[in-house]
Amino acid sequence: MASLNQQAESPDLWQDQQQAQNLLKQRERLQAAVKQIQDLETDLKNTLDLIELAEVENEADLVKEGEETLKRLVSYAQRLQLETLLSGEADANDCFVEINAGAGGTEAQDWAQMLARMYGRWAEEHGYKIEILDENAGEEAGLKSITFKVIGHQAYGWLKTESGVHRLVRISPFDANARRHTSFASVWIYPVIDESIDIHVEEKDLRIDTYRASGAGGQHVNKTESAIRITHLPTNIVVQCQNDRSQHRNRAQAMAMLKARLYEKELREREEKLNAQSATKTDIGWGHQIRSYVLQPYQMVKDNRTGVERGNAHGVLDGNLDPFLEAALAQRVQ
Repeated sequence: MASLNQQAESPDLWQDQQQAQNLLKQRERLQAAVKQIQDLETDLKNTLDLIELAEVENEADLVKEGEETLKRLVSYAQRLQLETLLSGEADANDCFVEINAGAGGTEAQDWAQMLARMYGRWAEEHGYKIEILDENAGEEAGLKSITFKVIGHQAYGWLKTESGVHRLVRISPFDANARRHTSFASVWIYPVIDESIDIHVEEKDLRIDTYRASGAGGQHVNKTESAIRITHLPTNIVVQCQNDRSQHRNRAQAMAMLKARLYEKELREREEKLNAQSATKTDIGWGHQIRSYVLQPYQMVKDNRTGVERGNAHGVLDGNLDPFLEAALAQRVQ
């Protein structure tokens, strides 16, 4: 911290504006982390003093209240410890979440919408903001695909382990015979990159298509070809954006998404070399899922990588993802 303060106070700091901004951001993050630890220490001391005083005065209710506070502080301390694992070069960034329905028509499209709601509720619970960038409605219900940005500190760090195929087993609300169906959808998480990360994209490597937007936005959106689809030919990565009435702004956002995908690909390849693991983004079908969600005949959500299970499937689908995120993060550093 002292070294950062010394650099921040240097008269030569702003000779390189980008380096100066990165330094000040790093100092701000470190100051926030130090304050969290200091506040935790203060709360812990105050709670222990309260319990000690309550025991002397034989105040059983106050003792119980203090013990409950201690449990919450322990849980908070464990979360802070996990946050120390979010030290990757893009972990502090915002992120893009891309969800695509697998085969299965309306069933899979409804499942894609359920997943989008799940991540939206998780983000809301943790104080993150959501910005929808692209949304393709299902034929009868649900979503064929959706891409949105999660905005907030460490959004990518927390969600990066969610990439993969998610499997749902339930009695179908769309089947008149009430049969059990299995549906799949893929989730892909990639970081929003800032100017400090240089990703070079050759214009000759791009195919850019325009089309009419199909999502919300009013008649003007649907009458003009404002939506943009960019295909990166060497990697076959496709991104699209239709959230704005301006084709120019949609193109700029789609280019930012493409650069983020290319950067995430580079990060993933580096990690795979280190861990000798295969990629999680494969065919959307049997055998490739990272997590299963069973609603009938019983309720259970099980992560196939960490073994974490929860019986309250509806609670998980309502955004209670922290046990799964924390276990996946912890597994990465074991």
